[in-house]
Amino acid sequence: MTSPKDLEEQQQTLITPDQRQQAPPAPQPTTNPPSVMSRFSIPIDALTSRMNLGGRFDGLRNTSVSSRFANLRPISEFFDFKRVSKPANFGEVQSRVNYNLSYFSSNYAAVFVMLSIYSLLTNLSLLFVICLVVGGMFGIGKLEGNDLQIGSWRATTSQLYTALFVVAIPIGFWASPFSTALWLVGATGVTVVGHAAFMDKPIESAFSEEAV
Repeated sequence: MTSPKDLEEQQQTLITPDQRQQAPPAPQPTTNPPSVMSRFSIPIDALTSRMNLGGRFDGLRNTSVSSRFANLRPISEFFDFKRVSKPANFGEVQSRVNYNLSYFSSNYAAVFVMLSIYSLLTNLSLLFVICLVVGGMFGIGKLEGNDLQIGSWRATTSQLYTALFVVAIPIGFWASPFSTALWLVGATGVTVVGHAAFMDKPIESAFSEEAV
């Protein structure tokens, strides 16, 4: 008489290795197909290098304010509608932009200043924050490191700076400075590049290029 344990051992010996349960294969990592946006790459570096915009911006940073506005061109020359024409191709756009950015650099700087003033006048909360920070830092600097004492109340310069930024930072975020800065950059770029691209070079410049 065989016991149940012996019967179980006999059944296990009769099972072939192929009939034994195989371990499930490890899951293969799935690779996501490249997105549509990753297939497109805007050649920003190529555009800026061809138009030499990086060198233009470096020149603006290294030039003082007085010398920047010293070569303002007359309004009649800056808005000479007789020279406004549609460029024939991208090569002509590049040539016009390179010439006009150098020739009207002071006028374009004045355009940027006027657009900056307009953006602040249309965002009075941001203008208030800027005046508050500038006026507060100027007033704290006038203390020359001494404490501010009003009656029995005394505050150190570090406490004044802390109170100034605690008040200015929340109001500054509420004034949406990032949207104003983005609008300023976009408006300046469209105005300057549009004017430089559609304003044809003077005849003297064309003759000098042909002579060279």
